[in-house]
Amino acid sequence: MANFRMNQGTTYNTSPLVAANVFLNMSAENTPLPKYEEIMHLLPEPIWEGHDDVIACYNFAWRTAFGNLKQANADSNFVSNFIDTAFNGHLFMWDSAFIVMFGKYGARAFNFQKTLDNFYSHQHKDGFICRELYEFELGEHFERHDPSSTGPNILGWSEWEYYCQTGDILRLEKVFEPLLAYHLWLKEHRTWRDGTYWSTGWGCGMDKQPRLEKGYHVAFSHGHMVWVDACIQQVLSAKILIKIAEIIGREDDENLSVLKKEIENLTSVINDKLWSEEDAFYYDLWKNGELNGVKSVGAYWALLADIIPEERLDRFVAHLDNEKEFKRPCRVPSLAADHPEYKTSGGYWHGAVWAPTNYMVLKGLEKNGYNDLAHDIANNCLENVIAVFKKDLTLYENYAPESSEKGIQARKDFVGWSGLFPISILFEYVFGIHPYAREEKIVWDIRLLEEHGVKNYPLNELSVDLICEKRTSQNEEPIVSAICEKPIEIEIRYADKSKIIHATAKN
Repeated sequence: MANFRMNQGTTYNTSPLVAANVFLNMSAENTPLPKYEEIMHLLPEPIWEGHDDVIACYNFAWRTAFGNLKQANADSNFVSNFIDTAFNGHLFMWDSAFIVMFGKYGARAFNFQKTLDNFYSHQHKDGFICRELYEFELGEHFERHDPSSTGPNILGWSEWEYYCQTGDILRLEKVFEPLLAYHLWLKEHRTWRDGTYWSTGWGCGMDKQPRLEKGYHVAFSHGHMVWVDACIQQVLSAKILIKIAEIIGREDDENLSVLKKEIENLTSVINDKLWSEEDAFYYDLWKNGELNGVKSVGAYWALLADIIPEERLDRFVAHLDNEKEFKRPCRVPSLAADHPEYKTSGGYWHGAVWAPTNYMVLKGLEKNGYNDLAHDIANNCLENVIAVFKKDLTLYENYAPESSEKGIQARKDFVGWSGLFPISILFEYVFGIHPYAREEKIVWDIRLLEEHGVKNYPLNELSVDLICEKRTSQNEEPIVSAICEKPIEIEIRYADKSKIIHATAKN
């Protein structure tokens, strides 16, 4: 277990980007933590006729989340108050990046996004950021060249999602250098000769999934394999960095040409070498040149990265609606059900249903226009999570794919990324509310028939009340009430139709 400060020696190729990392010189935040009972009025308030259990689970998620807040510990080189991963007293990169994706809805009460500040404040001179930090002492859980020391690279996506909700350009300006330096560190230290990426079971976040050839350690070895999710995530990261650069006026940064070339190269390799035309799926590539044939949910990062040729899209997405593969009673299992090591209990990443990968799949489906399927999957997984909540009055780390049960070895009170289910997935894919902060606009894809909506919905610095009245059919035009401090645009979509309304002023 390497100590952070012990690694600042001559073995570093110092990145000039890290010199501009403002988080390295920040002092530890010294403000009291908010108490749930005192700030709950600042949170969004969902309304859904006949679904009191969903509302109870939603409130439980927030109450538990605020109970997991921690103050910045200067002795640990933490600079911002944060939400704990709720796992083992360490702060995890993979978990934190997803936790703040529901935390964005509670930013008025607590800035959950600043949890990620503590990873940027631990960035090494060459751009490396460890994926697991000690919360109570100065140090990291891995030396930077340990194969499992970092990843997955989704920090940029997490920051982008926060920006879409809040329109906070100042934060984009602050995180650009550390994100870019981290991306370039991975490019130098986690690639094979052809520019493709490797990881490990721990490094990719999906522990012990049966993806490697026999003889390699399933959790800690890279297996000399090209890892499909790691490759795709780097494409996504590069695209987001380019978008951030355009927004903050850094289009002339010399590193952008490097990112553009990498996007082109990786997209070509992924589609040429990691795609099985026979199976219509993206696989890892073993060192012997064979595709491993393991249908992992990790392949669906390809939807979010927008790299799939149009003629392949329907066939690739169809696996999510195939009852022999990913369309199980509780969707979406992390491993397809036709794999011999698929576990009906979930077996952790041998088929368990996880909030982070479900959220990634839903985001990817939305990006590619598969909104009907996204709504169906979101409804299904939320129904199963709520069925378990009604029995156990808690949220679990993961869920079984074949029944409404917790996953095996799943921690309870896990908020934790499971807060995504009753908050972000509820708002975005069951209710269908999507924010566009930069345009001060909301797109509401209405599919439910019961009265539903959200009061105190956050968009930029605005608060919006959105209520859709009860309907009798999908084709009936929804009657929507939208109230805000400004007459922002609300695009209402229903039954392949759309209309534009504007929010009326609050009294």
